Amino acid sequence: MENVCPVYLIAGFLDSGKTSFINGILADGFALEDRTMLLCCEEGEIEYDPKVLRNVTVVTVEDQEQLTPAFLEAERRKCGAVQIIVEYNGMWQIQDFYVNAMPQNWALYQIIAAVEGPTFETYAKNMASLMMEKLRNADMICINRCTDQLCTALRQKNLRLVNRRADIYLEKEDGESEDYMDGTVSAFDLSAPEIRISDEDYGLWYVEIMDNPQMYEGKTVVFRAMMCRPPQYGRYFTPGRFAMVCCAEDMTFLAVACIGWDVSGIPERTWVEVTAQARVEHWDPYQGDGPVLHVSKVVPCEKPQEDVVQM
Repeated sequence: MENVCPVYLIAGFLDSGKTSFINGILADGFALEDRTMLLCCEEGEIEYDPKVLRNVTVVTVEDQEQLTPAFLEAERRKCGAVQIIVEYNGMWQIQDFYVNAMPQNWALYQIIAAVEGPTFETYAKNMASLMMEKLRNADMICINRCTDQLCTALRQKNLRLVNRRADIYLEKEDGESEDYMDGTVSAFDLSAPEIRISDEDYGLWYVEIMDNPQMYEGKTVVFRAMMCRPPQYGRYFTPGRFAMVCCAEDMTFLAVACIGWDVSGIPERTWVEVTAQARVEHWDPYQGDGPVLHVSKVVPCEKPQEDVVQM
């Protein structure tokens, strides 16, 4: 079977910083060892730096109809590339590429959405569907040319509600970069009467409440987990889920301290739905303050389709 060819797709509107991003990763050595094909679907004012193209073949496409599996694979074979970078046209739907254009032996490894900060509001209002499609599909979102005021405004919009899983970075005008998640932004709607954590979002929620428990002070959460009652914890119990970072050897149990409900009749490893109010309190196993869930309801539930959380 032929080796799978990884694809890294950089999406965004014209002048959003796609070419600068590509120049940056190539300068850092992305294509130093592996022959790379750079598929350019949109030419902006900034050009590719010739100094970083030594191991890179640029293939330019002006018409979306050119993007067929046969054409793309022929171009890849011609240059002998083992990995692909795509600078995608901002006016084209990303789904059209990975559903209709990609050859079978290509695999979409990462989607990066580039956004020009000062024009974010304009595109969000006038091209909402195209903008949101890129943000929702992205694994990484880079918002560039940001001022301090713009960083604050973008956090107030809470883009994590658009895409809970993407890494989001705010690139400042001076070249510095900030993580969008600064402890003030949540991936969940904290204004909801009950914050329901879906099975696939359990790992994301666990990391967030552990890192920033103060955001959840007084909030009601509902989640499914496996019962755990360590005898050394006394009246506390710790429902949670097993999580795998990269392989079975990395398996760990993600549990949160719970109190306020009699679970003595619930067998270990039984799946339950927990409803509780989160508070920030001292708990000895935390060796300090952390999230403690004051439970108002525990009911048996079905095992999730995917019982192991992928981190």
